[in-house]
Amino acid sequence: MLKIHNSQTRKKEVFKPIEEGRVKMYVCGMTVYDLCHLGHARVLVVFDAVTRYLRYRGYDVTYVRNITDIDDKIIQRANENDEDYHDLTARFIQAMHEDAAELGVLPPDEEPRATTSMDQIIDMIQVLIDKGYAYTKGEGGDVYYDVSAFEGYGKLSGKKLEDLRAGERVAVDEDKDDPLDFVLWKAAKPGEPFWESPWGKGRPGWHIECSAMSTCCLGNHFDIHGGGQDLQFPHHENEIAQSEAATGETFVNLWMHNGFVRINDEKMSKSLGNFFTVREILKLYKGEEIRYFVLASHYRSPLNYSDKLLDSARAALSRLYNALRDLDIPETVDETDPAFETFRAAMDDDFNTPEAIAVLFDLANQVNRLRDSDAKAAAEKAAVLKKLANVLGLLEADPEAFLQSGAGDAADTAGDAAKIEALIEARKTAREEKNWAEADRIRDELDEMGVVLEDKDGKTIWRRA
Repeated sequence: MLKIHNSQTRKKEVFKPIEEGRVKMYVCGMTVYDLCHLGHARVLVVFDAVTRYLRYRGYDVTYVRNITDIDDKIIQRANENDEDYHDLTARFIQAMHEDAAELGVLPPDEEPRATTSMDQIIDMIQVLIDKGYAYTKGEGGDVYYDVSAFEGYGKLSGKKLEDLRAGERVAVDEDKDDPLDFVLWKAAKPGEPFWESPWGKGRPGWHIECSAMSTCCLGNHFDIHGGGQDLQFPHHENEIAQSEAATGETFVNLWMHNGFVRINDEKMSKSLGNFFTVREILKLYKGEEIRYFVLASHYRSPLNYSDKLLDSARAALSRLYNALRDLDIPETVDETDPAFETFRAAMDDDFNTPEAIAVLFDLANQVNRLRDSDAKAAAEKAAVLKKLANVLGLLEADPEAFLQSGAGDAADTAGDAAKIEALIEARKTAREEKNWAEADRIRDELDEMGVVLEDKDGKTIWRRA
């Protein structure tokens, strides 16, 4: 029985999809004005793992992850670069897709963009105006949402309007009736991109984009909405207000939010200079090592980044891959193996990936114990290990290739591997000639390169430490 923590009710709930056997899920994606950072990586990996597991459990999943490709930051960055905003966003969308692939993240079923959803956005704003939930102000054509008109405002975050107003440092804004009201449509400033609307030339506010894109792709009422914890308020709160006011229906049944990312126990922040992009980390670690690192913590917990923890992820993943080496692993898997039930119990408990990974290590230990005494049984157990790891998007590579490859540029990796192979061959020759000093010297050189050698059955197998 799958239970998921609902951010709105603040408790785990038995998951019951609106339509039996089907799951409709929307996750807030990137605003594409820069490269993916570790926070984006966590969202990508977490909800990819959720999608994979739901499909493993037999659900027909429609996974939608949007792209915000027009907003103030995009316009500012394009102006700083003296670059058309289309070119800027296209470049970073491509980079995001490349980074996601490196992390083993499968493409979503739909990936709507704000700029291609403008008709739906404008239609929803007009409905909100017609129903009395939004108003226009000023001569420029700005449109605002009236939070006081929506009775349930604050039900996701637990915030109350009176408390929010009491804590608001009110800078007088004559265009808004209430300092808590938020913009749905921004009148265009000179030189900015714009779209025609009933209220004049302009562009949408951030919150309305997701309401329009999610309901357009999944319908007025769907199962799961996810994103980072930082989006809970005001973004997701505002999505509820807009969507439910416009449609008159419940927007989402269950809200999922992953925890914050911290760097060496400090909050990740550009101002603190501890802000890492995925590409920077990929220079030092493989994509699957980063993925393992993310999944080794529960998605709702804070994720603390440090080189030490990434090194631990590398070592742990190598242990799992080592368990698969030199075995003739069958394609058919014994799904009566008790590990399946233990794995599902972990994942059914709010996608408890740390506990699920513990099942993988128990299987790896069993494989290693059986390896010398019963190769067939070891291979069958390895098939179970691989099957369950694949549910999490792990152990999908060839073991030998993974253990012998390093992070960083592919060309550098290939050249490095060629050098290692040449040194191993030279060591082999030295041993055959009984030149033990030279053989030891070469081994020391390989040690300094972080290469571990294993002499077995007349062959030398190598992997990175």
